[in-house]
Amino acid sequence: MPIVGVERLHQVVIYLRKSDSPKVRQNDYKQGKTSHQFEVIRLWEQPSEPLLKAPGLFPFAILAQAEKQENLLRQIAQEIEQISDSREQSNLAASTAILAGLVLEKDIIQRLLRKDIMKESVIYQEIWSEGLQEGRQKGEANLVLRQLNRRLGDISPELLPNIRSLDLEQLENLGEALLDFQSLQDLEQWLENCRAS
Repeated sequence: MPIVGVERLHQVVIYLRKSDSPKVRQNDYKQGKTSHQFEVIRLWEQPSEPLLKAPGLFPFAILAQAEKQENLLRQIAQEIEQISDSREQSNLAASTAILAGLVLEKDIIQRLLRKDIMKESVIYQEIWSEGLQEGRQKGEANLVLRQLNRRLGDISPELLPNIRSLDLEQLENLGEALLDFQSLQDLEQWLENCRAS
């Protein structure tokens, strides 16, 4: 008997990537006193046509049934090109590219989806920014390690993860501090102080 004034909750689990795991066939979950029943949608079993009717669903269409995923991506790209709002167009192109990466090779995606449109997407810009930051951090870590090896001799392998895990600002500070290091103990003390602060 339903409780008066309480709305029913309809739960849905959407699987994006084809899997033979029995979990993708499961439509309930129980743990202790908690029990959930949910509808399961396996995108690879869904026809792509309904997903091509609403722009917000374009990114998911590439994961749906298709004779040839490349042709489906071409069709999605053409649909995206028709969108007049450039921000919506770029966000959909970037989202589609990300999900297409689950089923297609990078060169196919890049060939079919215009990179110049994707670059305007906030999603693309965020991923690009994170990659750039990570690249700068790795480059700075490599430079500092070369300087430390030159100044102090071979750095013990136990210290390498501590140095590589430093953020960009900490690496820059270490790059300046190492000019005053006389021994490996100076480096160890600097790293200890860095962890403590």
